[in-house]
Amino acid sequence: MASRTIHADISFWFVGTAPLPVTFGTRMRFNRHELAGSFGDIGTDLPLLIGIIAAAGLDAGAVIFVFGALQIFSGLYYRLPMPMQPLKAMAVIIIAGHLAPAVIHGGGLAIAIVMLLLTATGLLSRIAQLFPLCVVRGIQLGLGLSLASLAVRSYIWPAGVTGWLLAAGGFLIMLLLWQNRRLPAGLVLVTAGFIYGLATRNAAPNPVGSWHLHLPSVALPTAADIVTGFFVLALPQLPLSLANSVVATRQTCADLFPESQVTTRKIGFTYALSNVASALFGGVPVCHGSGGLVGHYNFGARTGGSVVIYGSIYVLAALVFGHAAKDFLSILPMAILGVILTFEAFGLVRLAQRTEASRFGKIITVATGIVCVVAPHGFLFGSVIGIVLYYAPHVFRRFRS
Repeated sequence: MASRTIHADISFWFVGTAPLPVTFGTRMRFNRHELAGSFGDIGTDLPLLIGIIAAAGLDAGAVIFVFGALQIFSGLYYRLPMPMQPLKAMAVIIIAGHLAPAVIHGGGLAIAIVMLLLTATGLLSRIAQLFPLCVVRGIQLGLGLSLASLAVRSYIWPAGVTGWLLAAGGFLIMLLLWQNRRLPAGLVLVTAGFIYGLATRNAAPNPVGSWHLHLPSVALPTAADIVTGFFVLALPQLPLSLANSVVATRQTCADLFPESQVTTRKIGFTYALSNVASALFGGVPVCHGSGGLVGHYNFGARTGGSVVIYGSIYVLAALVFGHAAKDFLSILPMAILGVILTFEAFGLVRLAQRTEASRFGKIITVATGIVCVVAPHGFLFGSVIGIVLYYAPHVFRRFRS
C-alpha cells in the first residue's frame, strides 16, 4: 500500500504561518480556530463529570485523565472534531442513585460488550438502516431542544440575576464575533469566562507539586457487577446510544464532513473499545454524540485537532492538580457553560431542518423531536414512534394490494 503524506497545519494563533509537516494525523490543524472549537462541548461534559465524581466518590484525577486521553485517541483516530462524552442516561442514574464505582465500571463493560457484539455481527448497521432520514432529523431536533432547555433551566436560571447578565454578555460576544476568522467567538467567550471565574472565586485549586499521576489500581468488575451494571445502567442507556451516539452521529458526520465516510461500524467499535479502557482505568462510561460534534464545529473546529487540544487540557489538569482537577475545570461559570450549550443546541436544530422535502417527512421529524423531549425515555419512544409512522403507510399499502 502506498504511503500517504501526513501533515498538520500548526499556525500561530493570530499571525498565519506556513503549515509544518509532522508525522501524526492527516491534515490536522492546531490553530486558534481549533482551540476555540475545543470548548464547544464543555458545557455538556463538565457538569456531568463533576456530578458523577461527587455522587460516586470516584478519583477525580483518574476520571479526568482517562476522559482526556480518550478525547486525544478519538481526535487522532477520526481526524475530525469527534469528541467523547459521558453517557448521559447513565450519568443521571449514577448521580441520582450514588452508585458504587464497581457497578459503574461494570455498566461500562456491559454496554461495551453489547455494542461490540452488535457491531461485530453486523446488527448495528442493520438497526441503523431502520432509521429513515426524517426520524434521524427528529432525534437531532429533540436533542437540540433538550440541550437548550437544560442550558436555561439548570445553568443560567439558578444563578439568578448574575447568571442572566453573564449569559447576556456571552450571547453578545458570540453574536458580535460569529464567524470572525481573526478573533474566534468561542475563544473570546471561554477566555472571558475563565477570567471572571478566577476573579470571583474565593480560592483557586493548588497544583499537587508533581507531574506524575498515580492511576488507582482498578479491580476488574465481577460478573455480578457487570450483570447489575447491565440492568441498572446499560439497558436504560442503550436506546439513547443507538439513536444519538450511533445513528445521529453518523448522519451529522455526513452532514458536516461529506468526504469523511464515517460508518456506523467504525463508531460502534470506538464506542466499545473506549468503554473497555475507561472501565479498566477508573474512568466513566463514554460515547460519541452528534451534539458534541456540532458543538466543536460551531465554535470553529474543522479537524481532530480541536479534540486533541480538548483532551490535552483534561490530561494536563489531572497531571497538575490531581484530585483537585475538577475544581480547576469548574472555574468556568455555569452561565457561560449554558451559553456554550445553547449554541450547540442551535447547531443541532439547524441540522434538523435538512429533513425530507415531503410534508409527511417534516411532520415525522417534528413529532419525533417532541416525543424525544417530553416523554420518559424519550429517545427510545421518539425513535419507535417515528419509525412506525414512517413505515405504516408502506405496510398499509402492501396489505391493501
